[in-house]
Amino acid sequence: MNLRPQRREEPDLNLVPMIDIVLVLLIFFMIATSLRHESKLEIRLPESASQPLPGNLAQLEIDIDAGGRYAVNGQTLGIADAPAALKAALHAAAQGRELPLIVRADGRTPHQAVVTVLDIAGQLGLKQLAIGTVNAPAAAPESPAPGNALPSPDPEP
Repeated sequence: MNLRPQRREEPDLNLVPMIDIVLVLLIFFMIATSLRHESKLEIRLPESASQPLPGNLAQLEIDIDAGGRYAVNGQTLGIADAPAALKAALHAAAQGRELPLIVRADGRTPHQAVVTVLDIAGQLGLKQLAIGTVNAPAAAPESPAPGNALPSPDPEP
């Protein structure tokens, strides 16, 4: 007769699969958040129907918000002495290379702010220029609903 109690095996939780899943989710969210290009300035771009430039080219980007504040490649510039600071920032970002310049100005931006950027780009010898826009939604052809007939024109007397 065996009076010793039987030793039960303690259940254990294997954490390796859970750690693997957490790491995969972490990597997914890190990659997903780095793909989004955010500007520090709030810009509402005008609409256009043209095709965007390829994204794999090295390029200079200037963002101009509705108040006329500038950001070169995501770095916001101070308001004081803006044209001189903009010229210095563009010159430093270009590093003597001929890169395409993309001007992304808010639709409510003062015209003078855009002209200032174009003038400075011309002084620095930047020849490739693009204006950043958002694609306009495709307008669906309007057709009358099946039950609604178009009114016929009145016959002339």
